[in-house]
Amino acid sequence: MSEERETITLYDEEGNATEFEVIGVVNVEDNDYAILLPLDGEDEETAYIFRIDVEEDGEEVLTVVEDDDEFEKVKAAWEALSDEDFEDEDWEEEE
Repeated sequence: MSEERETITLYDEEGNATEFEVIGVVNVEDNDYAILLPLDGEDEETAYIFRIDVEEDGEEVLTVVEDDDEFEKVKAAWEALSDEDFEDEDWEEEE
């Protein structure tokens, strides 16, 4: 039985699309964070962290985690839940 992957497409400032696999969601300090892995094949080892915010109209939006402390807390929480060990260089903050 194959498990269907949840994917999401994000667009950068220039309108370029990148497809990601949602490898998990973790809750840290009452905020949910999506852990995304790009499917473009260029960098299969790098996961990205986005905070899941809810707008006034109820729509969920992904927000770049810019705060280093927040990023490290989420990374540590994800590693604690994950069966795989990620090396420090395998994580990047989205800028």
